Parts: sequence; C-alpha cells; structure tokens
Amino acid sequence: MRTRLFLALVIGCSASAAVFAQAPGHTLTINVSNVRAAKGRIHVDICTQDKFLKDDCQWAGEAPARLGTTQVVIRDLPPGQYAAQAFHDENSNAKVDRALFGIPKEGVGFSNDARISFGPPSWKSAVFGHNGQNATIAFKLRYFLGRSGPPATK
Repeated sequence: MRTRLFLALVIGCSASAAVFAQAPGHTLTINVSNVRAAKGRIHVDICTQDKFLKDDCQWAGEAPARLGTTQVVIRDLPPGQYAAQAFHDENSNAKVDRALFGIPKEGVGFSNDARISFGPPSWKSAVFGHNGQNATIAFKLRYFLGRSGPPATK
C-alpha cells in the first residue's frame, strides 16, 4: 500500500512539474513609437549589462514596422536588470546601416528614452528592472538622417 501511495505521489509530482515546465512564460511588451514608415521591421534586443550595445543579447524580438507605434513582444524573460536597444531595419538587412562617422541611417532607440548625444547612451540611463511578470515598456525611435518621424496627418 505504501509503495502504491509513493508511486502515485511521484507520478503526480512529475506530471505537475511537466505541466509547470511547459506553461507559457510571462511576456515583456515593448511599444516602440515614432516609427516613420511601415517598411521593414522593428528589431528589439533585451540586454544584460555585459551585452548592452553589442549584437549578441540573449533575448530579441521583432515585428513588421507600423507607422507610428510598433509593438514587439519578448517571451520568457526572467527577472533581472536589463536595457532595451531597438532599431528600424527599413531595408530588412538585419543590421543598423550607418553613414559617415557611424551615424545611424535608420531609427534607433533605447529603454527609458535614454539620450543619444555624440554616441550611444550609458547602461545607467537605459536600465530597467523586470520582475518576471507580464510587463510593458515604451520608448521612441530617433532618426538622425532624413525626416525625423511619422509624417503629419491632415
């Protein structure tokens, strides 16, 4: 009798663990505004401090660019301190195109709307805390060449 009870308990716990492991994780929704054209994709990286401003952040997402605001969703982001870095890949070549002196030709943006002046922002200005639950952050893209944002509506 004890053996059956023990087996039932072990099987029940294993099944619960399997269901828990397969349960969908929480999401971080990023609302990227000031998108100037419904062309290409909006790419967002979520970076730890050691990966910030690099190309190999562990979490990334993208969505087709929508004029005005584009929403990008990152799934299963564990609790921690992160910074988001985004760009408008207008020509869908999976990189930020640059002009003379490294000035981005495509829109770029960072969490907390961290300032971009004579170079990228600091980690301190872009960092945000994530508690592992569903959350939403928002920031805008900045374009340094060409028109500066969505066209005015009449």
